[in-house]
Amino acid sequence: MTQINYDYLLHALEDIALADWAKILPEQIAAGLSEKRYGDLAGWKASLAKLPSVSTQHIELTDAVRIGTSDDCDETTRATIKSILQELIPWRKGPYFIHDIHIDTEWRSDWKWDRVLPHLAPLKDRLILDVGCGNGYHCWRMLGAGAKRVIGIDPSPRFIVQFHMIKHFAGAHHPVDVLPLGIEDLPEKLHAFDTVFSMGVFYHRRSPMDHLLELKNTLRPGGQLVLETLVIEGESGDVLVPEGRYGMMNNVWFLPSCDTMISWLRKMGYQNPRVVDICPTTTEEQRATEWMRFHSLPEFLDPNNPQRTVEGHPAPIRAVFVAEA
Repeated sequence: MTQINYDYLLHALEDIALADWAKILPEQIAAGLSEKRYGDLAGWKASLAKLPSVSTQHIELTDAVRIGTSDDCDETTRATIKSILQELIPWRKGPYFIHDIHIDTEWRSDWKWDRVLPHLAPLKDRLILDVGCGNGYHCWRMLGAGAKRVIGIDPSPRFIVQFHMIKHFAGAHHPVDVLPLGIEDLPEKLHAFDTVFSMGVFYHRRSPMDHLLELKNTLRPGGQLVLETLVIEGESGDVLVPEGRYGMMNNVWFLPSCDTMISWLRKMGYQNPRVVDICPTTTEEQRATEWMRFHSLPEFLDPNNPQRTVEGHPAPIRAVFVAEA
């Protein structure tokens, strides 16, 4: 019976000069996975516990997240696995291939990874933090790129259980974990990580400068920040602050122009901030699927003018920024 377990990580933190964090982390994890706080969590954990044990002969993390093949189990077992995985719908980040079961997630997160990876300092042997990582898809890709250890954080317990469903098949020994925490839960001034990712988080933060400072405080001197966020076209100083919703999301606060974001990064003490990719979000990259059956980007755009959201704002454009601490 698979359960959520962080023993490997707690031991590893002691070996990478994060022993002080390891002392408080069990209490933080317990708070983040409180069944009293999250009424659906008990059911999600029960789904995790039902997953059958399957011998996995092959794992691919470099070009995809592909764990096992159909040869590892019979059709009845594969049908059982798929049914259990679907008890955690919606699956938003992916795709995953689990014993040839295609978890066709809302987001083609692999496309984002392909855009980001060429612009990074090599991830080999790096200690990495992924802030707001969802179910940990990009964490697995970071591991596939050679990272020494990857720690993702996300306060949503559904995503935590989804991550552990994937890890059930990959194996608990892999040096990748997703914790039920927000960045505000991290110890102050860790200055520990070689690379820190914040992808799809910035525009959800009420205070952009505070978020940039929080990220900077997790990085070792010279460590690299990788920040991906929604932006608008415009000049330095231009920022969209939606009064209501943006793309039907009610927690979108700041959409800067690229020049504005670079200015903010400089102001917060980052070195050599630069934009390395700008890409409009398409309905091929974000859409409803069998694994995410609710409204998605096609419903968030004006049906008469897809260059605008349903609220009349500019349609989503995402940019990737890189800088050093």
